[in-house]
Amino acid sequence: MFSKVSGPVRLADRVAAILAEEIESGRLAEGDKLPTEVELVKQLGVSRTVVREAVSRLRNAGLVEPRQGLGVYVLPRRTRPLDLEAADTRSKVRQIVEVRRALEGEAAHLAATRATPADLARMRQALTAIDAAVAVGGDGAEEDLAFHRSIAESTGNAVMVSTVRYLGEVLRSGIRVTRANEARRGDFIEAVRQEHHAILAAIEAGAAEEARAAARRHLKHAASRLQDADDGFWTETEDLDVDLDAGP
Repeated sequence: MFSKVSGPVRLADRVAAILAEEIESGRLAEGDKLPTEVELVKQLGVSRTVVREAVSRLRNAGLVEPRQGLGVYVLPRRTRPLDLEAADTRSKVRQIVEVRRALEGEAAHLAATRATPADLARMRQALTAIDAAVAVGGDGAEEDLAFHRSIAESTGNAVMVSTVRYLGEVLRSGIRVTRANEARRGDFIEAVRQEHHAILAAIEAGAAEEARAAARRHLKHAASRLQDADDGFWTETEDLDVDLDAGP
């Protein structure tokens, strides 16, 4: 079905794009099962890690759903809810941060009153994964998204979870830009780390209002850090391989 993947672009991005095209074109229809991980590795000529990361991105974009012990299945096609084409990159990222501030503030508030020990463990694991990714030179964007997604999932609100998954690819793209900006300065990296831990600490303490405030403060500071970015950074974002016009 597929040809081997090679070239300078990040392999996980290319594999995700190939699979997404199969879904968008209808060649992989609603309810279809994706080829197994082993089959994709063989057909595309990439590692299992690349395949897993690509499938994770499709899941975040709301295109597929892994089913325990059964495989990965194509979800129903959804209407793209956002039209960001008229805005420049700065405006797009600012708008994404504003949406995240509203959505994630409420998610943190609910999580503080509903999170189970297992939910809290997933959040702690996600923060550890961010540190590990940064330590080896990664941007930590996927791990960052996983942390915020784990908060949404701990709310027990199916609509909240579906909304985060629905907006997954747009949120991921915005996070990649914010993290690229933050990676330029050590104090920014440490500030983000502390902000994440403040959110988790409030959730663990069951302090709903504090959790909401911590989440909103995190996004407010993210916006401020972006505001300080110079023109050179925004030019560089063209090379980040993010698609801010992508719909879920």
